[in-house]
Amino acid sequence: MAKNSTSIKLDIGTIYKKTENGNYFFRYQINGQRKAVSLKTKNKKEAIAKAQGIVPVAKASSIEVISAHVKHAKNLSKHKDSLLLSMALEKYNNLPDRAKPATVSEQANYNATFNQFIKFIKNNETTINEVTALEADQFADYLRQTNIAVDTHNRKIRHLRKIFEVLSDYYEGENPFNSKNILRKPREERDQGVRRLSFNEEHIEAIKKVLDDEKYIVINKAEIKVVYYLGMYTGQRMKDCVLLRWNKVDLKNNLIYVQQFKTGKEVVIPVSPQLHNILLVAKEWQENTHSYVCPNVAVRYNKQDDKGKNIGNNLVNKDVLRVIKWIGLEPSIEVPGRKKKVTVYGFHSLRHTFVSNCAEAGVPKAVVVSIIGADSEIIDKHYTHVGTEAQLKAIEAISGEKRADPQEKIDKIIDYLNYHNLDGNHYSEIRNIINN
Repeated sequence: MAKNSTSIKLDIGTIYKKTENGNYFFRYQINGQRKAVSLKTKNKKEAIAKAQGIVPVAKASSIEVISAHVKHAKNLSKHKDSLLLSMALEKYNNLPDRAKPATVSEQANYNATFNQFIKFIKNNETTINEVTALEADQFADYLRQTNIAVDTHNRKIRHLRKIFEVLSDYYEGENPFNSKNILRKPREERDQGVRRLSFNEEHIEAIKKVLDDEKYIVINKAEIKVVYYLGMYTGQRMKDCVLLRWNKVDLKNNLIYVQQFKTGKEVVIPVSPQLHNILLVAKEWQENTHSYVCPNVAVRYNKQDDKGKNIGNNLVNKDVLRVIKWIGLEPSIEVPGRKKKVTVYGFHSLRHTFVSNCAEAGVPKAVVVSIIGADSEIIDKHYTHVGTEAQLKAIEAISGEKRADPQEKIDKIIDYLNYHNLDGNHYSEIRNIINN
């Protein structure tokens, strides 16, 4: 055999490849006889680790240790049931330990990701056992070049990790998708400078105005208005607002009970006067105790295609975004390096606005958590301002300086003008008052 440039010498034996793209083998001598065993991996680090596990017993001389070594070597060379990549998805979907997503759409995402990986491998005859960490790493690099979001990239990797975990009986060694290095880090998107924005007070008033204006038309507009008010005054996600049922609304005690679809957590929310009035109008189309508060929008939201995949959520989302466009805001913008536009204004902006208003009003953080549920990223973002104010007061305390209250400055200016009966020639004196 010609000398192979990929050979690796150990204390006892040599790691080598028979073919450039083949698996590694370990050749050594034991009890005067040459042995060669397949390490069942194309990954160099994995091959070295497996071979080093053989070295200690290969050095031993006792019959017991040699017998144990032979057994170990047999296990290494033992072929598990072969499973082609092209057949793996069908096998996975019939195993009890498979992932069981709550939606047909997420199940479809698992299948689509695995099919994308097969297409990347370019060989349907490849078996699960032949997939190594190297292929997983190369696939991760390929995904990085497709301009998808960091979260989308990591979701695909986790889908593949789960599939290979469930199919572990069909390959040797570690799960090839277990490496942390193939996941992307959130900071990779920090330089985009794009994030979800809150609606300000003017935006909210503009939304209310167009929802009441007959010249603006959207399907199920009366119900869309209710959905918007639920988002404004409860801070809940769109799905929780759209699929709210009357048995969860207690107008007598002014309470709404929401079991959040995303977290499963039930939150209890007091009903504001503005929301109470809107719900009284919605009562006019109530069918029964368990019917949806917004029945037509709920039916539209739950619409599915022939394969059982939900398509209605996108339809309702488009209806919601139409309202945002009416007030002159662009819901999403293009970002270099991203395949899809990034959303800046959407129904979720109402959730940000709710938390922001609570923070500005001095509502304790724990109270906000009890209303919107666990969503620390949004809460931390808007409560940072409160923390900054407290820090500034601390700096003022140790420096002996205090910021002038804006109203105090205004009062000083008014007193100054009244006392001196000043005209426009005294702007410099006014400027000094403001600056000081």
